[in-house]
Amino acid sequence: MPSRQPGHRTARTTVAVLLLLSAVAYTAWVLEVVLSTGLDPVQAYISELAAEDQPLGGLFRATDLVAGLCLLAAAGTALATGQAGASRRNRWALVGWSALALFGAATAADSRLPLSCTPTSDEMCAARETAGLVPATHTAHAVTSSLAMCGALTALVALTVAARRYGWWPPVRRFGPWLLGAELLATGWSLAAIAAFQAGHGTWALGAGQRLQVLLVALWLGLLAAGVAMSARAAAPDGPEAAATAATAAGATAATDDRRRP
Repeated sequence: MPSRQPGHRTARTTVAVLLLLSAVAYTAWVLEVVLSTGLDPVQAYISELAAEDQPLGGLFRATDLVAGLCLLAAAGTALATGQAGASRRNRWALVGWSALALFGAATAADSRLPLSCTPTSDEMCAARETAGLVPATHTAHAVTSSLAMCGALTALVALTVAARRYGWWPPVRRFGPWLLGAELLATGWSLAAIAAFQAGHGTWALGAGQRLQVLLVALWLGLLAAGVAMSARAAAPDGPEAAATAATAAGATAATDDRRRP
C-alpha cells in the first residue's frame, strides 16, 4: 500500500521534478536547430558542441552540468529517503537508482572536461588527436562519457525491470521495454560509428546515432519522472475519496474481526 506520510509524497515529487529538469537539460543540443553552431548534426559528436573552441561551448557545458547535477540529486534523494522504490528489499530499483547517480555524476564531470577542438570537422584537430597532441581532457572526456552511458544503460535496464516486476510507474512499465530496445540499437550504431571514425573510415552518421541515443535516454527519463509523480499523487493522504477509502477499509477490517471473535 502506498505511504500516506506527507514527507514521502514530498520526496517523490522532488525526485520527479529533478528527473524532468534533467531530461530537459540533457536535450539542450536540440538548440542547434535554431542556433548557428557551424557543426553538422549528422556527423559531429554531441560533445563537440561544448568544445572549448566553439562560440556556444559555454552554453552546452552549462546545460550538461545542470543535467548531471539534477540526475545526481534525484537519485540521491531516492536512495537517501528510500522512496521511489529505492530500498534493499527491491534490488533492481536499488541498482537502477545507483546507476542513475553514476550517470549524473559522470555527466557533470563530462561538462568540466570538454574537448579542446572538434575532430569530426577539423582535420588538424583529428590529426593532433591521433598523434596524442591534444590536452589530457580528451582522454578524460572519453572516460567520463563512457561511464555516463554505462550508468544510463544500467539504469534503463534495472529500473525498467523494477517497474514491470513490482508493478510501479505505469509509463515506464508500458513503454520502457520499447525505449530500452531502441536505445540498445542506437548505442550499437554509435559505437560502430565511433570505431569507424577512429579507424579512418568516415563517420557513418556518427552524430545522428549519438543524438538518437541521447534523445531516447531523455524520453525514458521523462517517463520515469511521470511515473514517480503518479506514485506521489497516489500517496496523497488528503481528499474525500481517500477518506472514504480509508473508512471503508477500516469498516471491513472491523467486520472481519467481529466474525473471528468466539
